[in-house]
Amino acid sequence: MTMAASHLEFLVEEPSMEAFLRALMPRLLPQGCTFDVRPFQGKSDLLTKLEARLRGYASWLPPGMRIVVVVDRDDDDCHALKQQLEAIATRAGLRIRSSAGNDTWQLVNRVAIEELEAWFFGDWEAVRKIYPRAPANLPSRQGFRDPDAIAGGTWEAFERVLQRHGYVLGGLRKIDTARAIGAVLDPHRSRSASFRAFHQAVNEALA
Repeated sequence: MTMAASHLEFLVEEPSMEAFLRALMPRLLPQGCTFDVRPFQGKSDLLTKLEARLRGYASWLPPGMRIVVVVDRDDDDCHALKQQLEAIATRAGLRIRSSAGNDTWQLVNRVAIEELEAWFFGDWEAVRKIYPRAPANLPSRQGFRDPDAIAGGTWEAFERVLQRHGYVLGGLRKIDTARAIGAVLDPHRSRSASFRAFHQAVNEALA
């Protein structure tokens, strides 16, 4: 029998994802469900320390708590990265979503493809609430139709688009931008498959 989560613990690789989730999650969670976000100092720091951190959780994890690990794919092979994360969690003694069967899973791994800014491109309406001069037709343009397939660095592409329209001329302030967009992003509009997979896992934990 599965049990709905009463607390979600997010492990993320850096502060901009933390800022995004701290703005987004209060709008998604039912009343009484709590969450926290634990950032690491980059992806390599997360991958190095993750097993020890998860072993700590495994020793006391209450039934109503779920762990969500979120990392950027960057230039890694998505399936190899996911397998690495799954192996770490399994060694730490946690039940992962992909192999829990009918049991309640304790942990799910999610990969942002290729990085957080792809999730911004996935809900362009939300971006235009913060940056109204950004072009409304961008999602229909070649190279931007699939947010998870934008070539040459998603955050660089995001910064370039905004700069062309008079924003972030001193460079993208990633944490401030993540917080602002997290406060207005609508998961049901998202065209990013990797964001939808993340959102589905959160909903599953709460069901």
